[in-house]
Amino acid sequence: MAAADKYVVDFPTLFIVPAWTQRHCIVPDGFSKGRPFRMYDWQLWCTLNHYRVKPDAQAYDSNGIPTRGAAFFYRRSQIIAPQKTGKGPWSATIVCAEAVGPVLFAGWAEGGEQYRCADHGCGCGWTYTYRPGEPMGMPWPTPLIQLLATSEDQVDNVYRPLQAMAKGPRLAELMKVREGFIRLPNDGIIEVVTSSAMSRLGNPLIFCLQDESQLYNATNKLVKVAETMRRGAAGMGGRSMETTNCFNPAEQSTAQRTFEGKAKDVFRFYEPPPANLSFKNRAERRKILRFNYAGSPHASVPMIEAECAELAETDPAQAERFFGNRIVYAGGSWMDGDVWDGRARPEQVPDGTSIVLGFDGSDSDDWTGIRAETGAGYQFTPTFGPDQTPTFWNPAEHGGQVPRLEVAAAVDELMSRYKVVRMYCDPPDWKSEIDAWVEKYGDKVVLRWETYRPVQMHAATQRLLVDVTKAESAFTHDGCKTTAIHVKNARKAPRPNQRYVLEKPSQTQKIDLAVCSVLAHEAAGDAQAAGLFRKRRPSKVIVMR
Repeated sequence: MAAADKYVVDFPTLFIVPAWTQRHCIVPDGFSKGRPFRMYDWQLWCTLNHYRVKPDAQAYDSNGIPTRGAAFFYRRSQIIAPQKTGKGPWSATIVCAEAVGPVLFAGWAEGGEQYRCADHGCGCGWTYTYRPGEPMGMPWPTPLIQLLATSEDQVDNVYRPLQAMAKGPRLAELMKVREGFIRLPNDGIIEVVTSSAMSRLGNPLIFCLQDESQLYNATNKLVKVAETMRRGAAGMGGRSMETTNCFNPAEQSTAQRTFEGKAKDVFRFYEPPPANLSFKNRAERRKILRFNYAGSPHASVPMIEAECAELAETDPAQAERFFGNRIVYAGGSWMDGDVWDGRARPEQVPDGTSIVLGFDGSDSDDWTGIRAETGAGYQFTPTFGPDQTPTFWNPAEHGGQVPRLEVAAAVDELMSRYKVVRMYCDPPDWKSEIDAWVEKYGDKVVLRWETYRPVQMHAATQRLLVDVTKAESAFTHDGCKTTAIHVKNARKAPRPNQRYVLEKPSQTQKIDLAVCSVLAHEAAGDAQAAGLFRKRRPSKVIVMR
């Protein structure tokens, strides 16, 4: 996880919540069992973001009714973190706070106001003094909370530490642990919901915790259950939280839906390790694990490394998801990322060199990019403009739209700088521009190459794969890190007759530069076959005497 200095709180939030949990919640097990629960930096960051208050929030509406969830900046939260970082015990503290703590916005402090536990039925004697301008908190009057999980055993990730905290010296008089539920003041309750307890859905919740949401899918019907619970909470002005390991993008789980969703009022916490480190490489895997568990000092990194090494023999994707904290497909990778990286041989390509181009264009979602390849089999990302900008465009960095005029200018510059003998272009969304390039540079140079054709795309994709993997191949590339990420993201999408095309494992994991690489390599092969890379012999000069 990231260094602590990354977490800078420059927004209004209920600081009282982590202060309350440290006073009332205990470490549920281990060598520190029974001690006050002190949040790690990443846990504190997630807590303060979940309870972030809108700067213009009002505690009560015109009818004198508390604004509840509407006062908060985020409607719900999702926390993605590796296994054994402490998500379960931390989640239990949030549930305790929602049950009997000051989690509702109660107005802005002028300074000196106090929250007294004695005023809310707690005899611990704790008092919290607010600073000027700080958001104040109050408890829910009738809390109804549900914990969602795939099974009774799985829900114990949160419910077991929750029970330990509820039986602790500060909460025992407020939270009564019973068989299968916890009784709260004013007829409140914390209950567990699994796939075998659907009848509990539809209740007027004030909070729901959805643990391990990467396991909620259409098969076990928990996607709909999770949505139903959130609707129930929203109707009461309540909120929700997901905690999860990294998901398998093939399963379209609740975790994936939340992560890829575009809602602005969802706090998403996910800190993956550096993308240039390979989980398959033992030394680099140790760096990944040290990064992931730096913020959770209780975790035994050597033991986790040993488990990863064993899992890598049978299910490497599982190890990379659960301990490597990476969103990876369970299978079907197109290219071994380490093999691709091993072909990196950066070199300079002089102006005037004969090259081919591969162009894959998008508009507002996926990336647009250009890759080039020489007749010697060297592939690279060209640059353009005075700042030597790489020829790929992420629409998110350009106001949500690919800058088409800038792309066209880049193509014009490449055409003038190099001798472009062939350019293959995937036409969707860019047909007008491609037609203009055909008109300008000739239909023998610029050609449409549709990547949706399974026969042709399978063959082209397979040719690049073979040339990257076979030892005697002359193929090399520039080591472009962004292209490497896209290549590693690419998955095989099966088609009839043992064919495949490329697809992205999730909406956020792009593969566009991998497609550009396929197009450039296919163009290079066709140009070689047509003799376009051959050096022309100088014409004989006849001198008349």
